Amino acid sequence: MLKTVAMLKKVILINSLVWLGVSNLYADAPSAMNREKVVTVLKNNYGERAAKRGKAWINLLEGEYSNDQIKLQSTNQFFNQLRFTTDQKLWGESNYWATPIEFLGANAGDCEDFAVAKYFSLLSLGIADEKLRIIMVKALTLNQYHMVLAYYETPVSEPLILDNIDGQIKLASARQDLIPIYSFNGKQLWLNNEKRQGVVAGKPSRLKRWNDLNHRMGLDQLKQPITVME
Repeated sequence: MLKTVAMLKKVILINSLVWLGVSNLYADAPSAMNREKVVTVLKNNYGERAAKRGKAWINLLEGEYSNDQIKLQSTNQFFNQLRFTTDQKLWGESNYWATPIEFLGANAGDCEDFAVAKYFSLLSLGIADEKLRIIMVKALTLNQYHMVLAYYETPVSEPLILDNIDGQIKLASARQDLIPIYSFNGKQLWLNNEKRQGVVAGKPSRLKRWNDLNHRMGLDQLKQPITVME
């Protein structure tokens, strides 16, 4: 992952990413999926325990919340129960961005999977895309690249950080261990030189891995882990 991220950062900085188009970013967002079908697909592909996680996830998405803070806390706590592992160990690939269904099915994932699942779940809970950023950071304490999700209450607010390593939601200024590199949501891609918005650098819907993830957001292209993490 370290080598891949470093290369990606360099390519972004010289504005020569390999861009791919996408027209259906939210075509299969979790809130649009049939509840019974999600549970059945999880059971058939990953087993009974995965089906139970699917039911719990749908209960999360169908819950009633009085404000965004409760949505953030509930979503962060839910996904942080899953296990952290590497893509190589789980999928047999060096860098695989799992869909939320695959993440739940495998009961494990790496930092990208935690951030992506939280992002799509919060969209389904009605939080505007403009308030969310998936951020690639350098985690100083781990000495490696890492991915987190950020929430901006307003465009100029200091963001809150949702992380699978530090489970407590904190303001970005309280996470001195994280150095942001680039960030994106469904509409924009930013280069970051501070823990705020950064500089707009294009459309993330044309980013190769993001585009690939989007096209696998349905229920018929589920990858099977090579390691059981139950």
